[in-house]
Amino acid sequence: MRSPVFFLIAVLTGAAVFFGARLAHNDYLFFAGFVILQFVVLATAWNILGGYTGYVNFGTAAFFALGAYSSVLIHKLYPLPIPVLILIGGVVSGIIGLGMGYLTLRLRGAFFSIATLALAVVLQTLVVNWTFVGGSRGAYIIRPNTIPLIGNYIEYLFLIMLALAIIAITTAHIIERSQLGYGFATIRDDEIAAEASGVPTLRLKLIATTISGALMGMAGAPYPYYIGYIDPTSAFGLGYAVNSIAMPMIGGTTSWVGPLIGAILLGTVQQVATVTISSEVNLLIVGVLLVTFVIVAPKGIVGYFQDRLRARSRK
Repeated sequence: MRSPVFFLIAVLTGAAVFFGARLAHNDYLFFAGFVILQFVVLATAWNILGGYTGYVNFGTAAFFALGAYSSVLIHKLYPLPIPVLILIGGVVSGIIGLGMGYLTLRLRGAFFSIATLALAVVLQTLVVNWTFVGGSRGAYIIRPNTIPLIGNYIEYLFLIMLALAIIAITTAHIIERSQLGYGFATIRDDEIAAEASGVPTLRLKLIATTISGALMGMAGAPYPYYIGYIDPTSAFGLGYAVNSIAMPMIGGTTSWVGPLIGAILLGTVQQVATVTISSEVNLLIVGVLLVTFVIVAPKGIVGYFQDRLRARSRK
């Protein structure tokens, strides 16, 4: 997958949805598009650590909520433009990711995954008891209805998230084809052999947790302005952790293309189900699709077609 064809498709699809929704005068398309693009960022961010290095992170919701509550905190102190809040959320979550990595990356397998889950529980407990950002009751964010040059504020949020998705995909693509990405791959394939060969595994894993955490925090920063209200239950929701793992696994974890495909596919199905059935079935959909792909295509969609192409070339 050296060709950036899927990257171009993502950009063109985002642009098509934007102008199509404008022509249809349907704001829900912007809301749905925002969520799908948000999942693209989260799935790509998770894959930098979970797919490239093989360390499964169950703490996606923690980094996402850090970005969201960073925006709430800044909004209460001194409101700033959303692009600035995204940078702040990325820095905060990146620093926490670095700290988490330093404390937990000596653990491996299930022990590391449990530690990341514990991080989410600890942070949620802190937020619940922090009254300045709303505590357990949550906090309201009053956003403007319009913004200069663009118009509708939700269109502005959609464009912001589209830019974030492009940044996340570009970052993953660059990493995959760089020396850094090759180092990540050696850790995923055989960490002990990589250490014996002189690969600085701990340093590389710290870089992965920092980049992954920063992108997740950036995805969470616009969330309070999108929803208008935030509380610990929604910010630390199970859906973020489950989707960020399921989407790369369905699409394929060894390539930057996999999380993009998985997020667009699964995110679209969930949005359609939300409108036609109920949002309560979203996790059921994720579970059914994940089990199906684990059985039928354990390497995901990308891996499945790569194997088919290799089999044909051998004939």
